[in-house]
Amino acid sequence: MSPDVPHDRASATGHDTPDSEAATRPHDDAEPAGRPRMTTLVALALSILVADLVTKIAAVEFIDPRDPVEIIGDTVTLTLVRNPGAAFSMATGMTWLLTLVAVAVVIGVIRMGRRLRSGWWALGLGLVLGSALGNLVDRLFRAPGFMQGHVVDFVSVGWWPVFNVADSSIVCGAILLVVLTLFGIEPNGTRYERDGKSGDAQKSETTQKSEAKQPGAETAE
Repeated sequence: MSPDVPHDRASATGHDTPDSEAATRPHDDAEPAGRPRMTTLVALALSILVADLVTKIAAVEFIDPRDPVEIIGDTVTLTLVRNPGAAFSMATGMTWLLTLVAVAVVIGVIRMGRRLRSGWWALGLGLVLGSALGNLVDRLFRAPGFMQGHVVDFVSVGWWPVFNVADSSIVCGAILLVVLTLFGIEPNGTRYERDGKSGDAQKSETTQKSEAKQPGAETAE
């Protein structure tokens, strides 16, 4: 008389055991990896903001718009310019619209930062947020008026348009975010492969397949 085998009885009744349910339960493809990065993002953004404001105040105080300060001959100079447009003097006739765009960028980055887990994304978004805040302060509080303020630019390099700390920061941040996207690095810290699945999800699937191939409990003789 052979004893009852729990594994066989469960299969005969058509009910899955807890182990089989765990094996068939779907897993999230992109679970957050790492710790929250909101503090890193905000700290970097504030550092960029302070550096931008301090250099602009110094430029307005010590640079004569009619007398640029030569750093490397005529190639690199400190030239004070009031810019009503976007970074590098683009869209000069749309100051109020650029102000609204900057506000939207700040709100969007802060909302995204709440679920941020990647240090690299925190770096890129921190650069973008700090630059948006730096130029937004100018547009809100500098002449000729609220939301119409002209941004202070003072760094001139060759043929490149005159820029400031915020302008260079947003360019560096944008380039970094593009590179992260191209390499499949997600804001939540996971990395997506070419098949569209994260590395963590692929490991999970491999583990599930290996568990499914394990033999069931041996029947007692």
